[in-house]
Amino acid sequence: MSHGSNAGTPSRVAIACQGGGSHTAFTAGVLKRLLRECDTQSYDLVGLSGTSGGAVCATAAWYGLAERGTDYAIETLDAIWRDFSARSLPDMIANEWVVQLAQFAAHGGPLPLFSPYELPYTDVGRERFLDTLESHIDFGRVPSLAADTSIDLILGAADVTEGEFETFRNEAVTAETVLASAAIPTLFEAVGIDDHWYWDGLFSQNPPIRDFLTVPRDAAAKPDEIWIVQINPKHREEVPESVEDIADRRNELAGNLSLYQEVSFIETINELIESGSLPEEYKPVTIEFIDLGSDLTAPSKVDRDPTFVDRLMKRGTRRAERFLREQRD
Repeated sequence: MSHGSNAGTPSRVAIACQGGGSHTAFTAGVLKRLLRECDTQSYDLVGLSGTSGGAVCATAAWYGLAERGTDYAIETLDAIWRDFSARSLPDMIANEWVVQLAQFAAHGGPLPLFSPYELPYTDVGRERFLDTLESHIDFGRVPSLAADTSIDLILGAADVTEGEFETFRNEAVTAETVLASAAIPTLFEAVGIDDHWYWDGLFSQNPPIRDFLTVPRDAAAKPDEIWIVQINPKHREEVPESVEDIADRRNELAGNLSLYQEVSFIETINELIESGSLPEEYKPVTIEFIDLGSDLTAPSKVDRDPTFVDRLMKRGTRRAERFLREQRD
């Protein structure tokens, strides 16, 4: 089946990757399958965006595609998540301790509160994050790659002192801007870039979506479809009652707030186009979701166990395959 508004024309697709810690290994699995599909020219990939862990995935995929193509993008996603996983014995012990601490807090247990500015290990975590990214992504190549590729890369972060949403686009993406998008304020110090200070993009656009539509002036240059890889479930079957379930649902709803504001913006634009109220530089855009599901708890977002990460990546690939089948039907 051909996609797009014109017969035989591939649909122009942008992929937006929501943040969610270790759960975004699912996103890596989704992207691996979707990139293969775009490589068959069933779709024309025109943009990738992401926040937090979604920013890591979007950047890895974009860099791999721009540098050497689909196979290298998939290799880069695999390599980064392999290195983020807790594989050495000290790292496995530390990971288990962090997960148990998160579970204890989710059950309402009292925890001592510390600022990342008071703890020495935060510098170690920051350096490991940057080293992992830079060992697989040559950020010095980003400006020239951005000039040569037609695929947009957009990362979301929050300006701490100004209280504004910020996006880093294409040639402006560096290892530090990816860190800024992922800098959870309880774990990392604010990231300083050009006299501004940034926290995790979960406080901002999670993920950036409307930016796919606001920059291109020509309607033909805008995406026909935006596929959102969603980590936090929208629906729950039952009202949460236990302390842990309430904490999980609060985490999910907070992570989805800006997402649905972005989606509402696009739905409003679509309605205005249908009513003839907007000029020709706008066109209707279809929104689709590829969701992780609702069976995981918030504390597992900090779990870097290799088996858990691998299982999430495989789930992402299966879910993407199902999504593509549904698109063809």
